[in-house]
Amino acid sequence: MSRVLRWLLLALYLIVVAVWPSAAAPVTLTATGAAVILAAIPGPVLLLAGVVAWLKHRPVSASAPVA
Repeated sequence: MSRVLRWLLLALYLIVVAVWPSAAAPVTLTATGAAVILAAIPGPVLLLAGVVAWLKHRPVSASAPVA
């Protein structure tokens, strides 16, 4: 039983070590790309874009008449 358990642990270790870096690479590259894009856009422009998006999509109050 010990020998089988050791083989299973070795197989699990090899799967994790071989698969994890290749599975995590796209996530890491996406986060890095997003950080680069956000760093290239000035802060006031991002703030203005956020305000415009909020004004465009703000919730309608319950007392407003419905057309």
